Amino acid sequence: MGKLTPELLARYVLSRIGLRDPSVIVGPALGEDAAIVDIGGGKILVAHVDPITEAVENIGWLAVHIASNDIAVRGARPRWLLPVLYLPENSGLDLVDRITAQIDEAAREVGAMVIGGHSEFTPRLERPLISMTALGITEVGRYVTTSGARVGDAVVMTKTVAVEGTAVLSTDFREVLLGLGLSEDVLVRAEKFLKEISVVKEAIALAEAGLATSMHDPTEGGLLGGLVEIAYASNKTIEIWEDKVPIAEETAAITRALGIDPLKLISSGVLVATVPNTKVGNALKILEDLGVRATVIGRVTEFTGHYVSIHRRSGVVEILKEAYVKDEISAVWERWASKKQ
Repeated sequence: MGKLTPELLARYVLSRIGLRDPSVIVGPALGEDAAIVDIGGGKILVAHVDPITEAVENIGWLAVHIASNDIAVRGARPRWLLPVLYLPENSGLDLVDRITAQIDEAAREVGAMVIGGHSEFTPRLERPLISMTALGITEVGRYVTTSGARVGDAVVMTKTVAVEGTAVLSTDFREVLLGLGLSEDVLVRAEKFLKEISVVKEAIALAEAGLATSMHDPTEGGLLGGLVEIAYASNKTIEIWEDKVPIAEETAAITRALGIDPLKLISSGVLVATVPNTKVGNALKILEDLGVRATVIGRVTEFTGHYVSIHRRSGVVEILKEAYVKDEISAVWERWASKKQ
């Protein structure tokens, strides 16, 4: 389950992209959040597509916000959306109603319009899936890439780790978690993390202030997956300290009960940015003024043969040498799906 490995991507996907278009500034590449295309007149088109495959209850809401986040971390405001809905063949219209209502509400929140897409009842599908395309426009010289991290930059993250994973698990695995001893109160609070999924306002603010050398919305693979992708794209090493990574009480309770690592749990809602040391204070002040919690968790160094090193609370230093981190939510589905009620 999960993304193709970097080796498979290189062999079967990234080497097969058709005719090369000189107007494409950033095309398909491991770790890059969205394509960047020069459309003339000093304007840049930013385009991204993302599947939602490991959530059920709030799938429409997540689809809009997660795709929009990947536009925003480029420094562009999301404007247009094209969802593709795959629905189990025996679904009732109440499912269609719920998903499209979520899409409409979330689109209004980010200021975007659904301009097309597709929907179908799909044979042999066990749960609904969505593939969401988002588009936005910014100006030449204003965009941000994943590959821009520089030696000496501080690594800043917003909010608390595993925002999306906490919300998804609290709803999609509620009965499992109750059976493991978690209280209803904890799960109700965790479900509200869904409202923190968007990073649009903070990403746009940092981009417009010219403070971020790179930005990323860490989805699959969690915080560590996002950091690995920044390091890989930038050809740098990122060093972080686990005890500096903020974690909410609800996230800690859920991940502890399921026996998973919160640093590897899907983390949309967390913005990761690399910022020059001389500008960290300005970045933190901008985020504080927006009401967004922000924390410096590490630094960028020259590439040392691995992508990320994590100083764990235990004193162990964990090294990530591969440009891929398997998300813990996959392990939860594999282990616990049969026990859902």
